Amino acid sequence: MTGSANPTLIPLLYLVSAVLFIVGLKGLTRVRTARRGNAISSLAMLLAIVATLLELGTFSPTWILLGIVIGGAIGSITAVRVQMTAMPEMVALLNGCGGGASVLVALSVIWERIIEPRSRATLAGGEFNTVAITTLLSVIIGSVTLTGSVVAFLKLRGWISGQPILLPGRHVLNALLLLGSIGLAGYFVATGAAAGNLGLIALAVCGLTLFLGILLVIPIGGADMPVVISLLNSYSGLAACATGFVLSNNVLIISGALVGASGLILTQIMCKAMNRSLANVLFGGFGAQETDSGASKNARDYGPVKSYSAEEAALVLESVESVIFVPGYGLAVAQAQHIVRDLAELLQKRGVDVKYAIHPVAGRMPGHMNVLLAEADVPYEQLVEMEAINSEFRNTDVAMVVGANDVVNPAATKDSNSPIYGMPILEVHNAGTVMIIKRSLSPGFAGIKNELFEYDNTLMLFGDAKKMLQDLVAELKEAD
Repeated sequence: MTGSANPTLIPLLYLVSAVLFIVGLKGLTRVRTARRGNAISSLAMLLAIVATLLELGTFSPTWILLGIVIGGAIGSITAVRVQMTAMPEMVALLNGCGGGASVLVALSVIWERIIEPRSRATLAGGEFNTVAITTLLSVIIGSVTLTGSVVAFLKLRGWISGQPILLPGRHVLNALLLLGSIGLAGYFVATGAAAGNLGLIALAVCGLTLFLGILLVIPIGGADMPVVISLLNSYSGLAACATGFVLSNNVLIISGALVGASGLILTQIMCKAMNRSLANVLFGGFGAQETDSGASKNARDYGPVKSYSAEEAALVLESVESVIFVPGYGLAVAQAQHIVRDLAELLQKRGVDVKYAIHPVAGRMPGHMNVLLAEADVPYEQLVEMEAINSEFRNTDVAMVVGANDVVNPAATKDSNSPIYGMPILEVHNAGTVMIIKRSLSPGFAGIKNELFEYDNTLMLFGDAKKMLQDLVAELKEAD
């Protein structure tokens, strides 16, 4: 297909697309406006695609339509079928796809503009350096993002161990891989357009950084996955931004920079919520080794705990005035978000004040619990962030913990030897009664004992979260 668009139309479409990306990203910062923000961002992407095709002028509509049909079918089927529990894995794969696309585009540009003799002959020295630097930067960032995201997906999916895998000399090996890829990239640029082995050098850079991405994520445990996902999301944005410079595409530069910057900000928020530095997350091997803390020597070494049935717990709930639900990843695994809402509505009809306490790193990705509860139509105003709700636990009759563990562990505030010491937690132990719905006394991602289970005001409700909540609803309805 050939043709030429109005010279002012393409820049205008790019401008509108960039503005919509900004507005859409702003909408994603709040649960109430997230769906609208996602729709606006989708529209921005559509406009960007249309503008890109108009700017290209000459292209094969068959290949474009084929790509749209295949990609649209994969995206639509996946969006409909993916479970909420698998959303972190999906985000990891999407990050990897973004990084992989950047690598492929950069390698194609290297082939067409640098390696192909006739194209290379037309490049001046300064232009060659610009093209070489931007393409190789896109290859490096995109490759790390691709394989790092695949490893994160495999860990989250349980196809490889979610525990840190610490290879001997991994830091030295990572440093060698990084320095090697940078050195080869520098040689690529320094040799200029006259060299004849640039293709092999580009592939070597790609290979080294693909391996580097694997080694960077393998040592990171499941407890740090929210940080890893947000960081890889930032990487995918930076790779897209670099690709934008490769293609001289302003909207790709802008959108990539937005994703890169927002991902870095979110990563910092996640690290702050865990009271850990990014370097500690990336290089610490959290969860792989036990500390000297007595609590972590045997995560199952518990004293007497109070085990309650659904009937006994319902008797307690019949006389309360306030309840705060604390969701965790176990809620997602049990697909219990809808029955939690049903229980909350039943309590509200009895005049009980109901809220939900949201910890920044509960679940396996940033905002996981917000998305999960929003999907169950939980009112937005009932979702309260950690900083705002911690002061309310002292005046709350019941804090009901559903599938959460580390984010409510008092060791974070009381045991200086604990690996999670200093991590901000939801202070549920201050509530009048703490009900914990959990299958067993098994530890969370941190692999340490949770002394909250032994507290005098804690009632353990052992069993599947969805079944236990259904039993609670049935008991309360029967009491009515």
